[in-house]
Amino acid sequence: MNTIGSAAESVREPARSPGLIERAITSCLPLWPQLADGRATLINLSENHTFRIDGPEGQRHILRLHRPGYHTRDAIRSELDWLQALRAEGGMPVPRPLPGNDGQFIQQVSASGISERFAVLFAFEEGSEPQVHDRLEPLFETLGGYAARNHLHAAGYESADVVRPRWDESVLDPDGIWGDWRKAPGADAVRDVLDRLDTRLRSDLAAYGKGRERFGLIHADMRLANLLVDGERVALIDFDDCGFGWFAYDFAAAVSFIDDQDVLPGLKAAWLRGYARHRALAPEDIAAMDTLVLMRRMLLLAWTGTHAETDLARSQAHLAQLTAELGEAYLNQ
Repeated sequence: MNTIGSAAESVREPARSPGLIERAITSCLPLWPQLADGRATLINLSENHTFRIDGPEGQRHILRLHRPGYHTRDAIRSELDWLQALRAEGGMPVPRPLPGNDGQFIQQVSASGISERFAVLFAFEEGSEPQVHDRLEPLFETLGGYAARNHLHAAGYESADVVRPRWDESVLDPDGIWGDWRKAPGADAVRDVLDRLDTRLRSDLAAYGKGRERFGLIHADMRLANLLVDGERVALIDFDDCGFGWFAYDFAAAVSFIDDQDVLPGLKAAWLRGYARHRALAPEDIAAMDTLVLMRRMLLLAWTGTHAETDLARSQAHLAQLTAELGEAYLNQ
């Protein structure tokens, strides 16, 4: 019997009910031979619903049910193509997509009462997400190395039809990819500072430029929540946001929600050490990291406004105020 675990019952997607998502999962499982009689448990709700599927004999897989309208089929195909190339050509410990009964990696799911959705299945990766109280500098050194290896691979990646989002100054626009930071909780109270920060960030990023040596295909969400640590092995997961952006933005994403803490300088130094083992960064790239950290903050602020139903957004009630404080310091440099 195909069932959905109780974890899903505590999560609400806007204008949907757990019953609708359960119907979608029930429609998904027959599409892959590995998932017969599987039990689905929701493990993450962000842009998509991500489930762990437990089989009757202990086998496990990860099923990603895409949010309607977020990525096109071509965009998902581009992500999976790069993942497979990173594994085969770059030797990276990244997720392995699994084909369905029809040999295709992307399946389309429809069920009564829900919009059509895309679904993708991945092999299960052992490990656990590191916590903020863990010793983070060694992990950030690993992250820096992974980022550099990804960027080196991206520079020579031969795929003219890559369709992925852009993580550039356009994320600050009113119709930015994660929403409008101006409509985020608490933004009105600090609007003057945030408006000035927006203007300054656009100016500094324009001056930095988008040359091939600093702008290309990136993971774009390389934070602690997207690492799985299993002994000495560290896997990098969740390429759902991969797209075109500044290479140094991968550091900005890595320090999401911890960029206001005293550990930041040490984490930055560790990330740079790991990066330098594989790829050189110019002084201008290192200087741009502070700019990109603030751009990421503004992007996350927009995200909290459009994802108010998530636990993560609810935990960031003071994000606008903290962003304004960091922004004021940046403006006064």
